[in-house]
Amino acid sequence: MTIGLLLDIDGVLVTSWRPLPGAVDALAALRERDVPRMFLTNTTSRSRAEIADALSDCGFAVDPEEILSAARLTGEYLRANHAGKRAWVLNKGAIAADLTGVEVVTDPDDAPEVVVLGGAGPEFTHDAMSRVLEFMIAGVPVVAMHRSMTWSTEQGVRIDTGVYLEGLEKAAGTTIRAIGKPSPIGFRAAVEMMGLEPTSVVMVGDDMHNDVLGAQASAMIGVLVRTGKFRATALEKLQADEFGPVPDHVIDSVADLPALLDRLGR
Repeated sequence: MTIGLLLDIDGVLVTSWRPLPGAVDALAALRERDVPRMFLTNTTSRSRAEIADALSDCGFAVDPEEILSAARLTGEYLRANHAGKRAWVLNKGAIAADLTGVEVVTDPDDAPEVVVLGGAGPEFTHDAMSRVLEFMIAGVPVVAMHRSMTWSTEQGVRIDTGVYLEGLEKAAGTTIRAIGKPSPIGFRAAVEMMGLEPTSVVMVGDDMHNDVLGAQASAMIGVLVRTGKFRATALEKLQADEFGPVPDHVIDSVADLPALLDRLGR
């Protein structure tokens, strides 16, 4: 059976766009095996081409077509479900290439017909979040590129969009549609692009819920790495619940992935 790989980027291959130990060699070895692969990332600060360039600078041989970002998925969702509508996009980064066909406005006073939230950053001010809440209460649809709670940097863990979503949803009494991980939208799209069945695809990530358990809920094999945002206490708490889901496999880092695939007979 052909096995496919779906890999997160931040916290798995790099941290603050510096390669993690052994990651370059591991991906090179898997590339030599001709293992089908895609990179599924919630990164919203860079376009797919910029992500590929940054990975290349780190020593990874990655093509932009192999990258499926939350921004790209969101662009597809907006074109399919909010075609022709003005979108106020609250995000930092040059991602216009991934939002082709979407009419983007930068000022909330331009009467947006849909609000799009990217990754949390300096743009997520008190005033901006208050405007988002006002739009939600008025019935304007709000779409989030992802629901990640945190992201990892060299300076430590930072809160992400998911933290804001929970507060906004509670305050407005409605839900926000999130497109990136852990939504099944991205997992399904990546599997289709590889031309494989979900049960033959291994998802590797550092986020236990967004990456690993999200993938397992989509019938994929989940592999958690002990790098990036991984926290041992969170895993131990999950393992203590005999009735809840746990990662299929846990490895120290992506450097151990070739050996894991050998043990799995893939």
